[in-house]
This record gives sequence, C-alpha cells and structure tokens, in this order.
Amino acid sequence: MAQVRFTKGHGTGNDFVLVADPDGVLDLAPSEVARLCDRHLGIGADGVLRAVRAAADPEGAALADGGAVWFMDYRNADGSAAEMCGNGIRVFTAFLVAEGLATLDDDGLPIVTRGGVRTVRRAPNGFAVDLGPFTLGGNDVVVSVPGIPVARPGLAVTVPNPHVVVALADGDELDAAELARPPRLDPEPAAGANVELVHPADPLVQDGAGRIRMRVHERGSGETLSCGTGAAAAALAARYWAGSSAPALWHVSVPGGELEVRMLHAADGEHVELSGPAELVYSGVVDRAALTSSTR
Repeated sequence: MAQVRFTKGHGTGNDFVLVADPDGVLDLAPSEVARLCDRHLGIGADGVLRAVRAAADPEGAALADGGAVWFMDYRNADGSAAEMCGNGIRVFTAFLVAEGLATLDDDGLPIVTRGGVRTVRRAPNGFAVDLGPFTLGGNDVVVSVPGIPVARPGLAVTVPNPHVVVALADGDELDAAELARPPRLDPEPAAGANVELVHPADPLVQDGAGRIRMRVHERGSGETLSCGTGAAAAALAARYWAGSSAPALWHVSVPGGELEVRMLHAADGEHVELSGPAELVYSGVVDRAALTSSTR
C-alpha cells in the first residue's frame, strides 16, 4: 500500500490518527506508527487507531465475542500496543459511523479491544462506553513526579489499562507537576502504568456529582490533554478515598475539556462508564515511504 488514507480526530484533546483497514492488509510497523504520531515529522497524535474487521485480524479474531465486528487496534505514540483507550474508542466509533462502516443503534455498537469487547452508545455529551469491571488496590506504589518535591502514595486502578492515581494537596501542586518526563514508580509495575494526578474541587460534591481535576502521563505517549480510562481511574480513586457516601457520578476536568464517569451495577459486578465528546477534524493521505524515510 503506497499511500495511507487517514482521518485526524480527538476526544477532549486526546488526539488520534485513524486508519480504515477493513480487510487487515495494512501492517504498520511500530516505527511507522511513531512517525505518524510525531508532531514535527508526521501528522502528530497521541496514538493510532486502526479499524479492522476482527475476522480479518488474528489478534482481533482471538478477542472477538458475540456480534462484535470491528477490532480497534490501538497503538501508543511510540508504536507500542495498549489494552484500551477510553477517548479513542469514542472517536473510533464516530469514525466508523462517518465512514459508513457501521451504524449505531439504540443497543449500541460492540467494539473488540485488547481489553475485551466494549459497547459504545450515544450520550447527551457525545458517546458513552461501558469500560466494564475494574480493580482497585494491590501493591502499594510510591510515585515521584518532577516538580513535586515529595513522593506520594498512589492507588493502583485497572480499567482495563493499568493506572496509578495520586491525590495532590492543592491546585498549585497539580499545575507545578512536570509530566513531560515519566513519573518514577516504586515498585515499577511489570507492564508500566499511566499516572494520574488528581485534585478535588471545593466542594467535592455538587448537585449530587463529584468533581475533580486531573492531569496524566500516559505510558508510551507522555503527557496528554486527556485520558479516558485515566479519568475513570481517577474518579474511582476519588470515590474510594471519599468513602461510602460518595456519589456514583463524577465530572472530571482535564486540560482538554470535561469527561463524565458513572459507576453502574451489572450482572457481573460494578462497571464504570465513561462519556464525552468525539470530534473528527480532517482527512488526508500520507505516502507510506515518508513513514520510513530518514530524518537526516
């Protein structure tokens, strides 16, 4: 394939290069993904979303369940694979619908991800996705962040990406954090982790909903304007810290906008749902050769 047709999209500033590959013929190397995501030498993005029919991709076929047709092959900006992307799956769904590859009815659209099959539906603020069950806790993690003088304890949250959430004392600390460099985790999780820094609003609960502010460093991408599963992890951590009277609905403010997180009761236990906007910005074509050419 000499040329690659792409669409640029974002969810609250978390941006992606989207590529339709229904028949699974486009095998992008990690270096090509990294070049696409390079903000100086490529298109620029936090990651690449490849839309491929699950049946046409060995990994997608192994993960497919029930009537799910599409596999979201998500790659971080460095080319590494990730389990899921909460902002990405909403943008992915908007892309499938805009391209005429899928329709979104009242039952929602199931999407195959490396974290399992997740169903996306329309919501008043854009799209909502049931991220499924989650886990809290595990080994204690101490987090050292450049710009914050004292290391802080972090709460491990899996949704299904691995996260470590850190509560900060005030908004000034949140603003001072330097997240271009990855925070240091002790012990370092085997698969790495996204790190969310959280500061509660005052008051924490207003009109029956919790409110927090968040910044994030994503493994494989660096600091991003938003992280969907990170927002869910941050809300889950804040609810855990707030105690049994904490609300099930949370508004999470990120540098790129606002996301809504809701805890739901399901047959297999409690789930967490994420909702927010998804925008398709522009489309274009890139020469495949440009993704492998030398920069010097």
